[in-house]
Amino acid sequence: MSATWHTFRRLAWTPFAGKYSLGRSMSWSEQPIHFVDFEGSLGSGILEFGAVTLQRGEVTAARTRLCRPTGRIRSEDTAVHGLDQTTLHAAAPFAEEFDYFAGLRATGPLAAHFAGAENSLIKSVWPYGRAAPDFARPGAGSQEWGPWIDTGALYRQFYPQFLGYGLSELIAAGGLHAELEALAGRHCPEDRRRYHAALYDALAGAVLLRSLAREPGLAQLTVPQLLAFSTLDGGKRDALQQGSLF
Repeated sequence: MSATWHTFRRLAWTPFAGKYSLGRSMSWSEQPIHFVDFEGSLGSGILEFGAVTLQRGEVTAARTRLCRPTGRIRSEDTAVHGLDQTTLHAAAPFAEEFDYFAGLRATGPLAAHFAGAENSLIKSVWPYGRAAPDFARPGAGSQEWGPWIDTGALYRQFYPQFLGYGLSELIAAGGLHAELEALAGRHCPEDRRRYHAALYDALAGAVLLRSLAREPGLAQLTVPQLLAFSTLDGGKRDALQQGSLF
């Protein structure tokens, strides 16, 4: 890690220390967490997905594929993610992946970097999943895809001194590029080892998430606490902590 990153570590955790009682619940890092990234839009549909399972600091599974568009792909979007109608016309539609994503949600919370986009996109295809554990309220059930663990919101709260919170900015500031590249070399298609490729971005988010587990104070949080910190809305955060939301 860079010296700058360690400075942020020392400064940022202080306001949260001791705010919530850990009790006897297990650390969030023991729980499988499925980091998801989608390329596409509500107009074009989901054009590519990447999903990475993280548990105990290790990437235990990763999957990606291209998906047939359900609408027009704008040229300005192609310039960002590199996907176009010609490339994707023969791909199977994303809608065929319900069993896969419902299976992920059954075993752990979903995660994304600024998760609002991923939540909107998955709900545009399937408004609800199957009955699954509500990881914000142990013992309860839910058919919602969320609440999501959101690394964008987590880094904004735990490291408020940072100037930028994009995936590439945080990976660079944390000195995590070599770690990300090693994982991308093992899991990503050779022509999709870059930002704005779904699995690469999902791996980047997973690297940021497991970096939090190296901070002793953050590593002790429970899954419900991490989900609560994943919202920037104070009222929703308090409701999650009280088990009264979702």
